[in-house]
Amino acid sequence: MTNFISVQLKKASEVDLAKPLCKFIQQSYPSGDAQAEHCRAAEELSKLRKSALGRPLDKHESALETLLRYYDQLCSIEPKFPFSENQVCVTFTWKDAFDKGSLFGGSVKLALASLGYEKTCVLFNCGALASQIAAEQNLDNDEGLKAAAKHYQFASGAFQHIKDTVLSALSREPTVDISPDTVGTLSLIMLAQAQEVFFLKATRDKMKDGIIAKLANQAADYYGDAYKQCQYKDTLPKEVFPVLAAKHCIMQANAEYHQSILAKQQKKFGEEIGRLQHAADLVKTVASRYDEYINVKDLVDKINRALTAAKKDNDFIYHDRVPDLKDLEPIGKASLVKSTPVAVPLSQKFTDLFEKMVPLQVQQSVSVYNQRKADLVNRLIAQMREATNLANGVLASLNLPAAIEDVSGDTVPQSILNKSKAVIEQGGVQTIDQLIKDLPELLQRNKEILDESLRLLDEEETTDNELRTKFKERWQRTPSNDLYKPLRAEGANFHNILNKAVQADGQVREGYQSHRDTIALLCKPEAELNAAIPSANPAKTLQGSEVVNVLKTLLASLDEVKKEREQLENDLKSVNFDMTNKFLTALAQDGAINEEAISVTELDRIYGSYTQKVQESLKKQEELLKNIQNAHQDFSKMKQSNNESNLREEVLKNLAVANDNFVELLANLKEGTKFYNELTEILLKFQNKCSDIVFARKTERDELLKDLQQSIAREPSAPSIPLPTYQTTPAGGSKPAASSTPTPAPRTMGTKPQPPARPPPPVISAASSSPSASAPSGTAAAPPSAPTPAAPTPAPGASASSTAPSQAQGPPYPTYPGYPGYCQMPMPIGYNPYMYGQYNLPYAPSPVFQNPGQPPYPAPQQPGYPFPQQPYFPQQ
Repeated sequence: MTNFISVQLKKASEVDLAKPLCKFIQQSYPSGDAQAEHCRAAEELSKLRKSALGRPLDKHESALETLLRYYDQLCSIEPKFPFSENQVCVTFTWKDAFDKGSLFGGSVKLALASLGYEKTCVLFNCGALASQIAAEQNLDNDEGLKAAAKHYQFASGAFQHIKDTVLSALSREPTVDISPDTVGTLSLIMLAQAQEVFFLKATRDKMKDGIIAKLANQAADYYGDAYKQCQYKDTLPKEVFPVLAAKHCIMQANAEYHQSILAKQQKKFGEEIGRLQHAADLVKTVASRYDEYINVKDLVDKINRALTAAKKDNDFIYHDRVPDLKDLEPIGKASLVKSTPVAVPLSQKFTDLFEKMVPLQVQQSVSVYNQRKADLVNRLIAQMREATNLANGVLASLNLPAAIEDVSGDTVPQSILNKSKAVIEQGGVQTIDQLIKDLPELLQRNKEILDESLRLLDEEETTDNELRTKFKERWQRTPSNDLYKPLRAEGANFHNILNKAVQADGQVREGYQSHRDTIALLCKPEAELNAAIPSANPAKTLQGSEVVNVLKTLLASLDEVKKEREQLENDLKSVNFDMTNKFLTALAQDGAINEEAISVTELDRIYGSYTQKVQESLKKQEELLKNIQNAHQDFSKMKQSNNESNLREEVLKNLAVANDNFVELLANLKEGTKFYNELTEILLKFQNKCSDIVFARKTERDELLKDLQQSIAREPSAPSIPLPTYQTTPAGGSKPAASSTPTPAPRTMGTKPQPPARPPPPVISAASSSPSASAPSGTAAAPPSAPTPAAPTPAPGASASSTAPSQAQGPPYPTYPGYPGYCQMPMPIGYNPYMYGQYNLPYAPSPVFQNPGQPPYPAPQQPGYPFPQQPYFPQQ
């Protein structure tokens, strides 16, 4: 009577965890020691999975320890890696632990791209292996009894945890073995067996019979509850049901036996006989119906000997009345077991392989903080650059400082010579021409990558639609049209960006053509430049005048303001503050991160003084420009007015404007080239994402087709046709014989073959916990026979849906819109015609954490300046 139920382990398919995790690490962390260390940890995790799941496990503590360490590691990486279909995509495939397969096909399996699914299956194996280890213990010594009780309670807790979490951890219906009903029953079975172990220990330690009776009665109660839960289910192995029924009777018989000893000690001899009779009836039922599973010969002999002796003593000495079973007082219950809660870490030897990697929530908070910081810094820099451009435009319109340098009227002003030298050093019109020539090639390359990505989606969607039309309701998977909606939306966004880029390129070319001649003039040698500038009558009387001195002083002050801005911009770029520790502290203290409140406070503390300096610089420039315009009016009145002078001043103004246009064009074209190159990398990632999901869909399609073909092959080749009456009626006109129509073989996937007829369930007596299980009045022993379930026979012409595979196939694909794991590709920063504005240059988030649906490229806000300055943040 030591038969204990143990659970079979689930089998997992091989998965390489190192490759996708390393890919995520390389995308999310800068190259260096930290990245290398995280990649090594990913390889160690992959090896740990192979050790835990890639080989048969011994029924030993060391094997369970390996499983527990892997489960703990899964729990530790869950908040650190974004496991989802569109980010870190790893598909885990597991087989049903209780499905033995069939002649025509493999066992039921389920493949999901879900870390929660992997955790659930690993925890199931932890509980199953613990039950196997407990069943192997030697129950003749205290060490074996303690180990068995510990492992059974742990297994009960593991199965109970799965019952509570499996539906939320999976995005699809689970396989039968990890469904809430099944694992709930397994948890109760393990608890009952742990209680039985405590009963055995109490018996071995010769504790008081009243206590032993209560322990046995509680075990009987647990077995009875488990028996009821699986009474009408065929999901568990066929031997589980009769073992539970037998164990319920045995534990109840033990309770009655020990309670009878207590009655004898209290001189209640009639009660002693009544309880022994009930115990004898219970073990007789077990011996007659469940002897194939459990041997109770020793218990039967012990109870019968006690019953014979009690009857003899009562007949000859006490003559006490034997009460009816219904009149006996219920035996109390004493539970010494409880399910061990799953509290990570489960392993005593666990060390976190990714201890130095911050949780995903902290990474996301840091990313959002960096975006807020970039918005603030870019806004301040954009304000200063706009002010500088405004100042340059005002000076160019006033021909300053060339006007006060050109008092002789026949030489090239020094400021113009400086501008000419700077333009020549940067390549002049040749550089601009080459950059403009390169743009169409870069644009075409990006268009080809995007078109190829969408072509992959179109081909797979067409195939899916054809198969859905062919198989109709049998084709049970997410339609490609629904699955690809976010990818197509992202592709449409890329198309819009490229269209805006084409428009921006046109604006650049148009602006360049209107200023090309003047820029080319600025690139000529000094002699040719001087010859191209009209001469004017000398105005030497202006040299040394008060007005000229005032203008020179004001221009020097304005130059000083510009230099201060350059230094202030460098200071803004150099400020760096790591928010990781602050977010980690907030997460540890509150269990959550209020990113907005923390970030706003820190940004105000760090950049408050810089914001004030920028505003002071803008105000100071405004006053200087006002004074310069007033002084220039006085200078113009003093200057002699003639046509030559006006023509010369106009040419000098155009040259100054040409310099500003060259600087702006060159900066915009360089940023446009950089934008196209960065967009190429992003589109390649988008193409990889499309090809990955298409590959996964093709794999899923092939598996589903294979299962459908097997299912169709198992269907009857023709419907059953009733035979004519003359073929079924005997010649004598007697009653028609039973139909000889052949019965088609049952299908192994749609409807599983039924096990042999189960033995009749026992009657749960009044001593059990459930009133509904009480024995009827006057019954003392054998429970009535349970109806035998008939093996199902598929009806002729059964619908096609009944033959489709019941298990979900392939990796899950999220439904849209609103899928939380979906993340769009980030856009490159800096190229304003491609939807960047001067005042709101968004920080480029990491490729992992960009918010879905966020428009990364606001429309241009300054038609006159289509290209902004290069943003200072380097592209990661």
